[in-house]
Amino acid sequence: MQKVISAVFALFVVLSSLPAFAQASPPSEASRKAELAAAWQAASAAGAAGPKDVSLIDQAALKLPAGYFFVPQAEGARVLRALGNVVNDTSIVGLVVGTGPNDGWIVVIRYIKEGYIKDDDAKNWNADDLLKNLKDGAEESNKDRVARGFPEMQVIGWVQPPNYDTATHRLVWSLLAKDKDEADNAAKSINYNTYALGRDGYFSLNLLSNSERIAGDKSVAHELLGDLAYNTGKRYEDFSASTDRIAEYGLMALVGGVAAKKLGLFALAAAFVLKFAKIILIGLGVFGAGVLNFFRRKPRSNGADGAA
Repeated sequence: MQKVISAVFALFVVLSSLPAFAQASPPSEASRKAELAAAWQAASAAGAAGPKDVSLIDQAALKLPAGYFFVPQAEGARVLRALGNVVNDTSIVGLVVGTGPNDGWIVVIRYIKEGYIKDDDAKNWNADDLLKNLKDGAEESNKDRVARGFPEMQVIGWVQPPNYDTATHRLVWSLLAKDKDEADNAAKSINYNTYALGRDGYFSLNLLSNSERIAGDKSVAHELLGDLAYNTGKRYEDFSASTDRIAEYGLMALVGGVAAKKLGLFALAAAFVLKFAKIILIGLGVFGAGVLNFFRRKPRSNGADGAA
């Protein structure tokens, strides 16, 4: 039976601020809802349920835990577009979502092959300066969001200031954001970002959640980061100064500089998805599968694709 993933937990999505062609007029709400439902339907049919070893292109492997579901690149990119993001297809590797009844998060996995990232600037960065760069980038991204009928967003501040582990070459940081017209006491978008540096570039695993859930959800980001292992020859320590390309920017840029503005870190806050959540559920129901059944079922122990 066909697998179904609910759009209800698609609360907040971030991704690229790369330029897009402006539309003459924003798409209607009905067309956006229809595309979002269709995108999740395609994602559920193409994905794989854990426990399962998932190959991440030619660079690494992810030991996908039980209760997690991996959505491949093409289908994942479609979901992100349907949620209002300008997507750079070449960087997306896939999405991971939880299949538990209370799961409300998404992890966006990207791989950026721009060379070896020097990490010697981590000891000198200033969190306030990095935050300003992110706020500026969000304002630039809002031009595209308005053109496509999505609300403008605002970066508020850090949930977790940048922290880099020199032993594992892992970077973690988290940002708080909201729709500009959203009430101050409403649940806020949380982007809990983890990075795994490698020889040729880096993986970005961005956990998308909200301020009411992040205390529990952030363990997901750390679990997946720990479950990602570079292939032999692709590890950070495999770097060869005589043959390998060095990135044009250092570690600091992964938080608030060149890479942040190039790749983007711009949240789709709760207002849009929560507004349409009930209608999305009804729409998915016509495909002949109950959304809630996907959440309630137990993952297969053999790591199969998780047919209901």
